[in-house]
Amino acid sequence: MDSIKQAVELARAAESAPRNDTGLAAASGFSRQTTSDTPIREVRLSAAHLEAARIIAYGTSSEHGRYYDMLRTQVLQEMDKKSWQFLAVTSPTAGCGKTVTACNLAISIARLPGRSVLLVDLDLRKPMVANYLGLGATGGVLSVLEGRSTLSSAMLKASIGPTSFLVLPGSESSPGSSEWMASQTMANVLQIIQRDFRSCVVIFDLPPMLLGDDVISILPRMDSALLVAGVGSTSVSDIKECQKHLQRTPVVRVVVNKATELAGSYYGYY
Repeated sequence: MDSIKQAVELARAAESAPRNDTGLAAASGFSRQTTSDTPIREVRLSAAHLEAARIIAYGTSSEHGRYYDMLRTQVLQEMDKKSWQFLAVTSPTAGCGKTVTACNLAISIARLPGRSVLLVDLDLRKPMVANYLGLGATGGVLSVLEGRSTLSSAMLKASIGPTSFLVLPGSESSPGSSEWMASQTMANVLQIIQRDFRSCVVIFDLPPMLLGDDVISILPRMDSALLVAGVGSTSVSDIKECQKHLQRTPVVRVVVNKATELAGSYYGYY
């Protein structure tokens, strides 16, 4: 938990600084058929759209992208050491940059030879992965939970240059997000992902931790977690509250986002 203690110290320092607001029921219809004859649809991502959305880890020439590569290396070292497959990405509250971090981390890992990535949008309250990546409307993860789609038909293979990775996006919010997270249906979906995509590092973009019990409900099913805090938007009490809920889930890193003024760069991590 040393990384969380460091984040507490940075958040305490940021609290006294001027705030910069310019930063950022189980479903019986679930189908166990996941890898049907339906091929996974391929989409090409737009570099211009990605950069406008601050998704910059697709190339090796980006000055700021190297921070995500450093984060990638440290996260994979921890996960490989314990043979972990599932990584939960969350934040204390909204606006910390968790989805930007999840997307950049997924693309950075996908650039590595021999590595496969599946990025899953499990923020059923406000799914944003498709928006950040510039994906068109699709049934997404909720359609799988409700039995309207199989995993293979809901997934996309996203490509940018020579890099490609799998995405299970979200296209609609659910008023019953908390119930879905705790459901046996969700457990079944995660078991199938673990089985059919065992060669992939699976990154789950989860809702903010302190906005409800969604994250608390699903954390026991995750191997590890990445907590994204935002300078100027995350308080010391927020981080301490998250720490209580993360006692039984290994935290591979705490990312301190929007650290321009303090770190002299686009984004810092601790």
